Amino acid sequence: MTRKRLFLTILALLLIALSWWGVAAARTGLVTRTFSDKGLPMLYVAPQNSEKIPGVLVAHGYAGSKQLMLGYAHVLAHAGYAVMLWDFGGHGANPAPLERDTLQQDLNVAYAALLEQPEVDPSRLALLGHSMGSGAVMSAGIRNPDRFAATVAISPTGARVTPSVPRNLQLQAGSWEGGFVTNAQRLLAAAGGENDNFAEGRARSLIVIPNAEHITILLRNVSHQAARKWLDATFGVSSSSNYVDRRMAWYGLHLVAWLLLLFAISPVLASPSRDRKTPLQPNPSELTSPPTPLLPGEGRRVILVGKKVRGFGLLLAPLVASGGLLLLSRGGNIDSLGGLLVGGAMGIWFSIAGVVWLGILSRLPRPTIRAVGLGLALFGLLWVAFGAIAQVVWVQWWLIPARLKLWPLLSLACLPWFLASGVAQQDAGIFKRVAWWLGQSVALVGGFILVLYLLPQLSFIYLLLPLFPLFMAIFSFAAAQLNETWSYALGSALFFGWAIAAAFPLAS
Repeated sequence: MTRKRLFLTILALLLIALSWWGVAAARTGLVTRTFSDKGLPMLYVAPQNSEKIPGVLVAHGYAGSKQLMLGYAHVLAHAGYAVMLWDFGGHGANPAPLERDTLQQDLNVAYAALLEQPEVDPSRLALLGHSMGSGAVMSAGIRNPDRFAATVAISPTGARVTPSVPRNLQLQAGSWEGGFVTNAQRLLAAAGGENDNFAEGRARSLIVIPNAEHITILLRNVSHQAARKWLDATFGVSSSSNYVDRRMAWYGLHLVAWLLLLFAISPVLASPSRDRKTPLQPNPSELTSPPTPLLPGEGRRVILVGKKVRGFGLLLAPLVASGGLLLLSRGGNIDSLGGLLVGGAMGIWFSIAGVVWLGILSRLPRPTIRAVGLGLALFGLLWVAFGAIAQVVWVQWWLIPARLKLWPLLSLACLPWFLASGVAQQDAGIFKRVAWWLGQSVALVGGFILVLYLLPQLSFIYLLLPLFPLFMAIFSFAAAQLNETWSYALGSALFFGWAIAAAFPLAS
């Protein structure tokens, strides 16, 4: 290892340690408790050495988890609130099926658990929820106006609000989620319009968070502080907290540091390749037989044909995969394939697209034991880089048994796509890899937009479209470091399959 790469290795390790310190420091002065009651996984966050403080129930949205709402929990807890978070049925660490009636049942279990915490003043309680969770908290506030003094609905869905219930209703929506902004405006009108009558519980407000969509609104400090100020006004709390939740920034640094570490140690891992100054060994017969001359321009035509074939495969594969899902939908419930809501259909899409792309490429190197070992090592590195710290920042990364058993199937379904991607990128230079990253991102986003047009019941995928370029960038970077098709494909498929198993709700 050269001095430069040794320096980068040390730097990466220091940044990783710094990231963990930054995330841990966010909990300074807070008490956290993790427990389960009646099968409901819960997480409680409150200021240390506090008593008789307001309590807040925080509900996540569809395909979310209690971890995804931790930004609000930390901001509120540092401001003097006790916060209870939980995983709805089929989400996060909750293996129970998701059903319409279970949302309120889960909320009631979390409510009872919040009242049992020694720091909480049971006479001062509020609700906060996102998307699916917003409907749950608004409904709870409507049914129990004497129980909850305020409700914050972020990216709100629907509820029968009136000028009097729920009490002190704040609505938030991101400027990039137009449908939810429209829905929030409709709810505001039904609730009597904006006013600041907190004393009678009739206060109403709508805040549009600039430059935010359905997921990123949860990470925006503007949203966190707006919710805190609304609750402060409700309970007459004068908070001096200046805490800003920067855990996602530390998480991003952690991810970058691990990719830097991969770059630093890549010469040790990478498979020797013909384009890395490894001379081709001639066939013995070639030493006695003159080479067959190429016609003028023939070599260039062969290269151009190869590029066209790879590009054509990338264009055709999404179209065939989308059509394949449409045909499958005629034979059954497409949105719960493989035991996951939406996620199973996504895995099938990747499988069909990958097989089509591989078939057009019509070549695949044989796997070696070394390549398989490197693929497993790459999966381990990506797993830690992306998920280890995410467990305490924004996603339930540890898979419960019901999800873990789906992981091999989802990984196998994704493998053909990453094999085809690895073949296409083999021995490519940096600019060609950037082009392939862009091409894959466009193909995936365009392909799933077509899926949404054909199968509107999979509409949740629309909210995930911005994540595809990020994932493909990580995978392309890894491919450049290893430059070995099977290592890249195996590591990427195992990781992507894990991510799908972790993110989507379990089917009932």
